[in-house]
Amino acid sequence: MWPLAARRPCSGCNEAIALSEVIYNRIAMLRAERGISRRQLADALGVHYQTIGYLERGEFRPSLYLALRIAEYFEVAVEVVFSTEPFPRLGAEEAS
Repeated sequence: MWPLAARRPCSGCNEAIALSEVIYNRIAMLRAERGISRRQLADALGVHYQTIGYLERGEFRPSLYLALRIAEYFEVAVEVVFSTEPFPRLGAEEAS
């Protein structure tokens, strides 16, 4: 078994994802800002709509190709969508 602090189970799969390998993303926020459903984004990218949900919840790491296509779809740099560190909460910078 894996140490809980170092790994977590991947929902719907038989393997574990190391917490150090988690990719954080802003896909849900970008979709909400633009009024785009998971299905609309999935159709535009040529993936199953559930893939978008898995990505948003951090249960699936995108390939580099998919990450670049998502960033291109939203017309932002890939670093705006994905990070290896958690994104600051909205409004957190204003509260400081």
